[in-house]
This record gives sequence, structure tokens and C-alpha cells, in this order.
Amino acid sequence: MSELIDQSELQSRAARLVEAAKKAGADACDAVAVTGVSLSVEVREGKVEETERAEGDDVTLRVFVGKRTAAVSANQLDDPSTLAERAVAMARVAPEDPFAGLADPDRLVKEFPKLELLDPTEMTADNLAERALEAEAAGLAVEGVSKSGGAGASWRLGGVVLATSHGFQGSYVSSRFGMSMTAVAGEGTGMERDYDFDSRTFFEDLEAPAEIGRRAGERAVRRLHPQKLSTRTANVIYESRAARSILGHLSGAINGASVARKTSFLKDRMGERIFAPGIQVVDDPFKRRGAATRPFDGEGTKAEVLNMIDDGVLRHWFLDGASARELGLTPNGRAHRSGSGTSPGATNITLMPGEKSLEELMAEAGSGLLVTDLIGHGVNGITGDYSRGAAGFWFENGAIVEPVSEITIAGNLNDMFRRLVPGSDLDNRYSAAVPSILIEGMALAGS
Repeated sequence: MSELIDQSELQSRAARLVEAAKKAGADACDAVAVTGVSLSVEVREGKVEETERAEGDDVTLRVFVGKRTAAVSANQLDDPSTLAERAVAMARVAPEDPFAGLADPDRLVKEFPKLELLDPTEMTADNLAERALEAEAAGLAVEGVSKSGGAGASWRLGGVVLATSHGFQGSYVSSRFGMSMTAVAGEGTGMERDYDFDSRTFFEDLEAPAEIGRRAGERAVRRLHPQKLSTRTANVIYESRAARSILGHLSGAINGASVARKTSFLKDRMGERIFAPGIQVVDDPFKRRGAATRPFDGEGTKAEVLNMIDDGVLRHWFLDGASARELGLTPNGRAHRSGSGTSPGATNITLMPGEKSLEELMAEAGSGLLVTDLIGHGVNGITGDYSRGAAGFWFENGAIVEPVSEITIAGNLNDMFRRLVPGSDLDNRYSAAVPSILIEGMALAGS
């Protein structure tokens, strides 16, 4: 593993860039060195269709000259001085940004937490091909499946180093394993497709390929012969896969950058109840084996677990240094690094589960739409207006009656949040973790 990710070399690159920038006249600076290796295999109809291996190295230097800033990136670091001089020259002619700057020194991480980020298991193309073929075979074995849309398996390893001119240096290495399968059911114009997938930090947590393939096949078959609904008002249940999008809309609305730009429909709602009493949304950067777990954020600052929504009340924004300064608040360790700087965002965000299973939510709702697939991105972040294409199943008396498609769901996120009822079936695998959710009284546009 050390042969693939050399942390000492990454640390040396970042440190050399910082020193070169200081000599070139930067008032402050930080440098990020990133390296990674990934391997993926795609199969179709029992044969390997594509094998792809990628390796990459990248360094980015961000410099500050007064309140002016600039960033430059390179794939190689043969001459740190030239790169630093170019960055400083760019910064001197850049417009001033009153909120630019490094993190406050007293907010930097001093002791790094021990986190489960790295599984040393190294995969080969043969390993991945075998797993992908097993998933595909299991999907094709489901009665009603007519063909494979392909199956894939992947492995990724990445290393990150951050160094700053005010003394911070931190690094970590993380791993990720993935599996997916797409199945096609039916023939001709009546074909339907669906998929299943899994992604984990540790290989041992990854679901069995046969299980992923079987579920993909079953999901495709049950979508056959969908009907159209007439326009109506109905109860809507989002299964956990589709419900992640609702949590994503919340994350965008409580992003400090959106609030500062006044492009969030929640910008004036801090301290108000926006969900029903009892609803909790937690953001945890230290979640065990979480997809977005990390020892420090993109500015090297410390973070803590935050109850973003506590008993239905909005308690926090996601803040990096710049958004916090603009809003007159304290950063909370939610900076995400990009090539040119940082932006705030969630880490491992979870809508905490309720007490009722999906089946119990359907029984409580009586009749309505169970959403399994969403189409399009019709959400207005400024007003909260919501309009998404959807497919899924109509249910009556708590039981599924028939598959349905070509539906548009419309509403406003303010109202949807207030009526949201979480189920108990929390899908905890991804950086956005949600159970199924029930929202009563949604507008459905159909035939």
C-alpha cells in the first residue's frame, strides 16, 4: 500500500510549495497535494467489456497578497519557485475579496483523530471482473430479465496532504470499493430497466455481488407494464434511494455560501422550526467508515458533530472560513477543497430514522405513490419550489397495486419539510443517509 500512496512525498511537495510562495512574496498561502489510483472493470453478457486503471498526481497552491488571492495547479512539481511566482503575480492583479484568508490559527486541528479510512485490501482486474460477472449472472437469473445492462466493480485509493504557511500540515489516505449491476426486463417498446449498487470504505462491508445482481433484476421486472396516473393530490412515499435527493435539497439550502449570496429559501429561518417536532438531521465528519469521513476539513480546521436540525429546528449552516466571515459567524469545519479554494458543504449527513417501517408507512398513508426513481432537477433553490419527474408504484390499502410512470410531483420544500415523516429503514451506506420518507398531500401531474 505504501508503494501506491507515498505520504512522505506528498508532504514534501506541499511543504516545498508553501516555502516557495513565502519567498515569492505571498502574505499567506496553502498547498494541497493529491494522489490516487483507481481500477474499474465493466462486463456485459458474460464478457469483460472494459478495464480501466488510472493514476494521478496533482498539486494546488493558493496564495494571498493582502485580500487578493489566486490559485495555480500542476501535475508535476519540477520547479516550485516558478509555480509560486506565477501564483503571486496572478494574485497581485486579482480583485480584492474582503472575506479571503486562511483559517484562524486557533481553529486548526492540533491532534488528529484515529479514523477508519483505509482498507489495505488491494484489488486486481481479475478480482473485480469475477465479482462483476457474478453480479451480472445473478441479475440474468431472475425470471423476467431479458438482458443485462452491464455490471461493474471498482476500487479506489486516494491520498491528500494539506500544508499552510501558518504551520498546519495534515494528511490521510482513504479507500473505496464499489459494485453495480443494471438489468433489463421485457422486450421491445415494453422494456424496463433498473439497477442496484453498493459502495463502501472497507471491502468486508460490501454487499455480495449475487445479492446486488438479484435485486437489480427484481427491481427491473417489477417495473414492467407501468400505468399512467391522472392528475391528483396524493400521499407520496420516497423509498430511501430516492429520498436522498430530499436531504440533498436541504443540504444545499443550509449551505453558508448560498445563505451569504441570499440564494437559499431558508436564508432567514435560522432558529425556526422547519420540520415537525422530533426530526433530527445530524452531520458527522467522524462517522465510522463513512463515505465522507475525514480528520480535518479543506482548511485544516477542526470540526465536531452538528445537529443541523434539532427537534425540527434549524440550528446551523455549513460554514467554511469565507462564508463564516461574510455572515459574521464562526466556521464549523465544513470546508471542501476545490482547485481554486474552498466551499462549504456537508460531510456524513443523516436524517435520523423514525419508528415505522416502509410497509407501516404505506399502511398509515393508505393509498399513494411509492417513488423509486426521480428524473430531472426541477428545484428552485431561492423559492423552494419543487417539481420532479418520477416513477414507482401506486399502492392502495397499504399494498402495491401496479407500477406507474410519467408522473410529475410538485410542491414547495418548505411545506414538504414540515410534513415529512421518516421511516425506520435507514440506508446508512452513503454520505447522505436517509430512511424512506412519507410526505402527505403532494400534487401529482399525470395523464
